[in-house]
Parts: sequence; C-alpha cells; structure tokens
Amino acid sequence: MLGKQISCAMESGSTQFFFLIDKLRIQLLNSIEGATEKDYFQEEISPREILSRIESVILRIVESLSKNEAPVLELSNRSSWSNVDFDSGVGLQMSSGHSVTTVKSNCLASVTKFAQILKILSVIYRLVQSNSYATKRDVYYNNTQLFGSQRSVDTIVDDISCMLKVSRRALHVMATSKGLIAGDLCYLEEDGTRIDCRSSSASISVSSNVAGIRNIVSSAKFVMIVEKDATFQTLLNDDFCRKLSPCIMITGKGVPDVNSRLMVKKLWDTLQIPIFALVDADPHGFEIMCIYKYGSVAMSFEAHSLTVPSVMWLGLLPSDLQRLMVPKRSLLPLTRRDENKLNSLLKRPYFASQPQWQKEMELMQQNKVKAEIQSLADIAPDFLTSIYLPNKLRYGGWL
Repeated sequence: MLGKQISCAMESGSTQFFFLIDKLRIQLLNSIEGATEKDYFQEEISPREILSRIESVILRIVESLSKNEAPVLELSNRSSWSNVDFDSGVGLQMSSGHSVTTVKSNCLASVTKFAQILKILSVIYRLVQSNSYATKRDVYYNNTQLFGSQRSVDTIVDDISCMLKVSRRALHVMATSKGLIAGDLCYLEEDGTRIDCRSSSASISVSSNVAGIRNIVSSAKFVMIVEKDATFQTLLNDDFCRKLSPCIMITGKGVPDVNSRLMVKKLWDTLQIPIFALVDADPHGFEIMCIYKYGSVAMSFEAHSLTVPSVMWLGLLPSDLQRLMVPKRSLLPLTRRDENKLNSLLKRPYFASQPQWQKEMELMQQNKVKAEIQSLADIAPDFLTSIYLPNKLRYGGWL
C-alpha cells in the first residue's frame, strides 16, 4: 500500500521528485567542461599497428637469441600502489615512471610464464590478423596443460594489453560478462541485435562487447549501481525501475568485471546523467564503489575507459544505521579483516578529495559495526524500495 502511494505521488509530480537529481546533473556537466584526460594509451589503434607491436616484441626475442643471450620480457608492475598516480578527474592512473617486472626465459621460476606469454601473443596475432574474436576461456582451452588455470590466462591477457598499450578488446580477446542491467534503456549490439531492457521485467546480461554498442536510447534520469545480485533481484521483484521510472539499474554481482565497468562508463559518456552507488555499509562494499568511481591498481593502465569519477555514494551509509535506527540484531561487528581493510582504505589517495566519505568511514571505524543493505528489511519488508531509496533520491541524500 505504501509503495503504491509513493508511486502515485511520483507520477503526479515527477518533475518535483527529480528536481535535485536534475540539479546534480547540471553540476556534473559544468564540472567536466574543459576537463582533459591523460590517456595512458590510445583508444583507437589500427590492427596493423597492433600486429606491428607484437612483431616488435618477437623481434627483440630473436635478436637476443642471435646474440646467445636469454630473452627477457618486461611487464609493468600492476600490483603496487607506488606505480599509480591519482587524479580526481580520472582516478587511479599508471604513472609514467612505473616499475617493471622481468620474465626471464632462462629462469626456472619464470620460464613457464615466458612460454605462456608467447603462446597468447601468437593466439592474439592470429585473431587480429584474421579479424576474428575469442573468449579468454577459448584461449585457456587452446592449451590447458601449458596454462594450468584460467586465472593465468586472465592475468597474462591484461599484462599483454598493458605491455602493448592497447585495450583488451583491441587484442580481440573477449570476456564473458557476469553483470546484469535493467530499466529504461535500449541499444544495438555490434552485430545489429536490438536489446530492449524496457520490454522485460527481468534483467539482461551486460554485453561482452560493450565497445561495439551503438544507438543507445534512454530517457533515464539516473543510473544506479547495485553492489550485489541479491539486492538487484529484490529491487527487480519490487518493480523498482517502474516505481522510480525512468532509471537504469546495473550490477556487477560483487567486485565488478571489466565489462560491467565498461558499461557504466559507456552510460556516463553517452547519457551524462547522475550515477549512484548502492553498496553494503562495510569496507568491502565501499571498495567496490571505489573501483567503479576511481578504478583499481591492476587496471590503472586502462583508467580512461573504465573509471567514472562522477559516481555518487547513495547508500548504505554508516550514518544511516544510526539515523534510521536499524535494529541492533541486523548489525554485524567488524572482523579483524574488516578493520585491516578499513585502515588500508583510509590511506588511499582519493580520500583527500572526499572528506564526507572519510567521515563516514571513520564513523564505521568508531562504531565497529557494519550492515548489509538487506538489513533495512528488518525495519519494514519494503523499506528499501518504498521509503529509503525514494527519499534518498528525492531529497539529495547522496555523497
């Protein structure tokens, strides 16, 4: 009943309901006017240039062999915070003077990885040359004995992308998407398939070829990133996209895959509407939101195509737990691992530009409790969809 009342109120005064969201959109657009990005690598590189870069890598190996020297490959260190610079307008970017790791062909500890890199380079060369595509899973099954695990392939493909300074899609290696999307959105896939998220009450899988998406059509006022699939499904079942229409929801089902991040970036670049994040009030949820907003160390070399610094924190805020008097039985104590993660997060460079976020995290640290979004159901079964989110969006309850 309450949900119906709110829905009717919104339909009768949607302009008033979206007033602050529209105002936020104007502020965001003004803030990006004249902004420039320092791209670590070019976005559009011809297939011929990619082939040439692979040939240069192989040529250096041949030259080493001709001198009776053991070939060595150099890979950017994608795991160290000392290798990234922070720019509030772009996020975490790999620094120009980053350190590298060497993969030696005559070292027992790295000879297997050396062979794996050469094998994947040869696969990529053939794919680019023939203008065909393969999934990372296909690459793994090309030689399971050599690769040992799918994780090895995933890591090396990203290493090669960084080494050649091209996007993974430019390597013609695709990844199966795990994300879901729903709401006021339709578009064409690269092969001409029309995707209409509005015609289904269910969600649609995020495209595995986001770069190929074209003709995006939407009247959405905002995009909402939902951390977990369980919450996403709850919102779908509660008909959230219709009640707060027009809007778009997307989830990466936890830590987002690259395709989910590319899709959020695509929506921002195309629609330029506010993007909100709905995550658990815990260190893990906060870190996931930061990946969408500022990126990760591992993918910092591709920051310009993955990060959306305009993302706003909608909830669940640590301060919401007190303000809404969430039942104590729904709160969980921070574990030692949570506390370590929280301490680590508070040292990250983006907090200097987000004092309100820092205040929220310090509140969590002080109270030593966390809560999942589902805890709001302990206030009322439909509290999330009918009260919490509509009020947050109508009255500007984001950070």
